[in-house]
Amino acid sequence: QVQLAESGGGLVQAGDSMRLSCIDSGRTFSSYDVGWFRQTPGNKREFVAGINERGTSTYYHDSVKGRFTLTRDNAKNTVYLEMNSLKPDDTAVYYCAAGFTGGHPDDIYTYDYWGQGTQVTVSS
Repeated sequence: QVQLAESGGGLVQAGDSMRLSCIDSGRTFSSYDVGWFRQTPGNKREFVAGINERGTSTYYHDSVKGRFTLTRDNAKNTVYLEMNSLKPDDTAVYYCAAGFTGGHPDDIYTYDYWGQGTQVTVSS
C-alpha cells in the first residue's frame, strides 16, 4: 500500500528557498513515478514537477524551470522538491502523488495515490 505524506511547507518571503519532502511509508517506493502538483482555491490542480522511479528523468512546468529541483532517495522512500527564488505566485497547497502506469508526468490521471498536501505561502 502506498501512503504518501508531505512536509516542509510554511510561510516564506519572496526570494527565499524551501524544501518539501514526500515520504512513503509503504514498501514499493522505488516502483513508481512521483509527481508534485499544486492547487489554489477555485483552481484546478496543476503540475509542478515529476520524476521517474529511478530518479534518472525529471520534468518541470515552465513556470518553475530553473528554480525548482526534484530529487528522490529510494533508500529513504523520500522525494524532495527544492524550491528556490520563490514568488508569491508559488503560493498554493502542494501535493505529491505516486503513479505506476508510466503515463505522462504532467497528467493528473497518471497518478493513483495522493498525499494530503502541504501549504506553501510566499509573501511579497
